[in-house]
Amino acid sequence: MDNDELARQVASMNWFHQIDLGNGLITPGADDSRGKLERLGLPESLAGQSVLDVGAWDGFFSFEAERRGAMRVVALDSFVWERLGKGGFELARKALGSRVEDVTCEVLDISPEALGTFDMVLFLGVLYHMEHPLLALQRAFSVTGRQIIVESHVDMLAETRPVAAFYPGAEVNNDPTNWWGPNPAAIEAMLRAVGFIRTEVLSVHPLPETPYGRAIVHGWR
Repeated sequence: MDNDELARQVASMNWFHQIDLGNGLITPGADDSRGKLERLGLPESLAGQSVLDVGAWDGFFSFEAERRGAMRVVALDSFVWERLGKGGFELARKALGSRVEDVTCEVLDISPEALGTFDMVLFLGVLYHMEHPLLALQRAFSVTGRQIIVESHVDMLAETRPVAAFYPGAEVNNDPTNWWGPNPAAIEAMLRAVGFIRTEVLSVHPLPETPYGRAIVHGWR
């Protein structure tokens, strides 16, 4: 399709990610995808590696992993794609000429039998939406061959021991799908509990005028 038609289709959709489709066209997502990428600690080269992007949504991080040379990239989602659709992901994949694979799968259904294993698993913006976060990380561990990168909402930042706040309603951003606010120590502890040998809190960014923040934690088998 020509650029005008692509721009028309982009404008007709609701976007979460800001994806550069080329020719000056960037999808108008609300998420600061590129800013998050700068903090993520994703290796500059993923040449020869396989990557699983859990909770892919529009696919920004899936396409970025491919751009950095990943041999195989699988974008996985269910919650967003089944409720809001996956038109954004499919349009971006077509516009970019991408070979990223897509799998509709619940996080708790992730397994080596269903998906295989991956050198790297991206678990970005997912953990705090899980009713059973430790089980979710167990499923992620089962398909991680080398490294996982977790990006998450965090709470209780003044605590140094592993703790998590429980949100029974819509206390955070008026969103009832936010269940837990672990602190960074809790994310590290959960990663170690499910089998990761080494962990590192790469960054913690408190959000102004709130008790919350965002954290990035890496784990290695």
